[in-house]
Amino acid sequence: MTTFTLRHLGGPTSLITYGGVRLLTDPTFDEPGEHPIGSRVLVKTTGPVLGPDEVGPVDAVLLSHDQHPDNLDRGGREYLATAPLTLTTPSGAERLGGTAQALPNWSHVELAGGVRVTGLPALHGPEGSEAKVGEVTGFLLSADGLPTVYISGDNASLDRVREIAGRLGPVPIAVLFAGAARTPLIDAYLTLESTAAAEAAEILSATDVVPLHFEGWGHFTQGPGTLEEAFAGKPARLHLLKPGAEVSL
Repeated sequence: MTTFTLRHLGGPTSLITYGGVRLLTDPTFDEPGEHPIGSRVLVKTTGPVLGPDEVGPVDAVLLSHDQHPDNLDRGGREYLATAPLTLTTPSGAERLGGTAQALPNWSHVELAGGVRVTGLPALHGPEGSEAKVGEVTGFLLSADGLPTVYISGDNASLDRVREIAGRLGPVPIAVLFAGAARTPLIDAYLTLESTAAAEAAEILSATDVVPLHFEGWGHFTQGPGTLEEAFAGKPARLHLLKPGAEVSL
């Protein structure tokens, strides 16, 4: 029986159906081009496979953070104005207003059909980088009779993953933002590199892994090939989707 479906729309953006609830992660709908941010410019190299009008109604948007255009671009911000609920960081909810609601770490909200969304700790870079990169969050989806689902957001910390596994137990399905992102801001990975993604899956005892946010932007340093190598021989099944493709578990 299918309990979880994810359609990869490009970058960090995916359309998830879980327990009958439709969720959209980190909406990015702009065409390729340059996105200035502070003293840096992030370059988007591929466009979305669906426009905001083609996504259809969702029950909530799961927004890992609002301060970086590769996770929330101009088109994504416009989309949020139409969404009934956006769950995000406390600082992001304050900046966004509208239907944005803070989801602090370990707190949760109940959606239709008994689906629960829990906020999880995440770190968008090495220890001590919070002041530069800003606040980010991950999410856990759970419901009676369904496998739990971890959505990492832009997390680079395996210690955060260990904390999540220690508190919440095995998580069968892991949606991991990967790509080993790097920018001139910090001389370190800002998201999981491929071997760390494989280690995260083992920490969680995940049986199925769906990577997101590993291509489509110029600041990613690793992609599909390194993910395939890192997961070769590992117990978790790797579902490496091209934009537009879908997996049902």
